[in-house]
Amino acid sequence: MFKILLVGVGKMGGALRDGLGKNSSYIISTLDPHSTEADYQSALDIQLQFDVIILAVKPQIMSDVTTSLGHLVTPQTLIISIAAGKTISFFESSFGKNHPIIRAMPNTPALIGQGITVLCGNSHVTDTQKNMALTLLETVGIAEWVDDENLMDAVTSVSGSGPAYVFHLIESLTAAGVKAGLPAHLSEKLARQTVIGSSALAGFDKTIPAATLRENVTSKGGTTEAALNILMAEDGLTAIMTRAVLAAQKRGKELSS
Repeated sequence: MFKILLVGVGKMGGALRDGLGKNSSYIISTLDPHSTEADYQSALDIQLQFDVIILAVKPQIMSDVTTSLGHLVTPQTLIISIAAGKTISFFESSFGKNHPIIRAMPNTPALIGQGITVLCGNSHVTDTQKNMALTLLETVGIAEWVDDENLMDAVTSVSGSGPAYVFHLIESLTAAGVKAGLPAHLSEKLARQTVIGSSALAGFDKTIPAATLRENVTSKGGTTEAALNILMAEDGLTAIMTRAVLAAQKRGKELSS
């Protein structure tokens, strides 16, 4: 049996708990001082040792959390963090430079098993541990590995924060529909289902480029083209999205300092 300690059972930690819980070969313990549903409210109450410790707490409290876990960590314990901005070197300073550390960035669609997680690790992570980590995170969606940790802030700004951008698109499309004369409840329903349906279509055949899907909706001289002339202008959606992603990336770097 494979023993896992999940530290933090908020939204993302809870999603991981539910996903991992579907595998009967995992023995999962949870630690969260703010959750009555957790197995432990204090690390001092834990006497077990674990194969993997997953850190699913906010970056702002990570220093206190890692300090409290020292007595639970053996040289073989794999540490996986899903905290934005916290670098591998941060965890090496807590657990030792020779300790296997993996940094991961999932996103909130993991709550329904539709997330995507990108992982990277230090040189002390074995191939077995790398594959183990990928398998663990695949319980809540797709998992990808990168060798360059410098890419993680960009990953965070695209897929980690990305669901918020999509939800804001629904809000914006709803507001625009109201401006065009639709009742608010109908506009929201149209906007939401359009994003849901379009996302499902994009996922139906992943070999079809997004540009092709867009072109399939667009008739020469039609209504969609008129809208895309605005959205695809030099100062349109791509420019706005790029500024947003770069701002999120910058904030990620600030959180690591």
